[in-house]
Amino acid sequence: MTRTTCMLDDFALTLPITQAALRTAEQFASQQPTPEKAEQVRLNTLSVWVVDEYLKMMDIPTELINSDIWNPVLRLCADIADLKLPELGSLECRPVRFPEQICYIPPETWEERVGYVVVQIDESLQEAKLLGYVRHVATEELPLNQLQPLEDFIEYLGQLRQTPMKTFVNLSQWLAGMFDAGWQTVESLWNQPELRPAYTFRNPGIVEQNHTNQTQAFTRRAKLIDLGIQMTNQPVILIVEIRPKADQQTGIRLQLHPTDHQTYLTPGVQLTVLDESGTLFLETQARSGDNYLQLQFRGEPGERFGVQVVLNDASITENFVI
Repeated sequence: MTRTTCMLDDFALTLPITQAALRTAEQFASQQPTPEKAEQVRLNTLSVWVVDEYLKMMDIPTELINSDIWNPVLRLCADIADLKLPELGSLECRPVRFPEQICYIPPETWEERVGYVVVQIDESLQEAKLLGYVRHVATEELPLNQLQPLEDFIEYLGQLRQTPMKTFVNLSQWLAGMFDAGWQTVESLWNQPELRPAYTFRNPGIVEQNHTNQTQAFTRRAKLIDLGIQMTNQPVILIVEIRPKADQQTGIRLQLHPTDHQTYLTPGVQLTVLDESGTLFLETQARSGDNYLQLQFRGEPGERFGVQVVLNDASITENFVI
């Protein structure tokens, strides 16, 4: 769903730019080596300041001076316009000038942001319009007609506060050889005798199925999942495989395997995929005689999802961002 410029104006909130905001923006801009960099920092600072004022009006706590844009080294080295929100993370506040219809989103801001608010700064630097927001981005160009209303933004922040902070495993970093703690090669786990499933002796290539017919590079890691007494103290192994596709999507394969020389998974154990809102997307459940579970799907860059292992009342969720 898209929105016209007229609709944007209907939803936009106009706020004055204070003298304090102007003084700070000019101070930060004066420290930059080129006029272009100075203008970038000036607009970024004003955008962050205006969003900070708006959130204070809405009784949403902020930590302006703890934001990265207040760090002179980070201001110089990166194009950032972040505002720190306690217990939530960093909000990116991106400036645009009238009549621009595209907002530039630097790649260095695509991760570790709870959202993106677009701020239109007028030529006189006297006032600014908060045009709307999006939750995630994965490209440098954000059309303004894709923005969502500010009232939805406040509701979104409220939802975040009611939800415990999630740590996301960054799958894109896996392709660069950077792996999160706890994620190991499949071989390193199965080389431990107490973790090796019984069937691997008969069919050691089960996790490699279909690879011989595909030429794309892939990366795979595994993690031990322990549901405690629900699994009679027999953890399972979650395997996550990612494979870049030609259409810039990423193919994802999930597998769940038994350990401790067990041939079969505990009947009833479930492997599920949740979308970023927590809604069930895919699921499969072990029956008697299943020695592993598998799910496959594709995702877009920046898309978030959760993988959940469930048995009875016990569950463990791993959160990922592509």
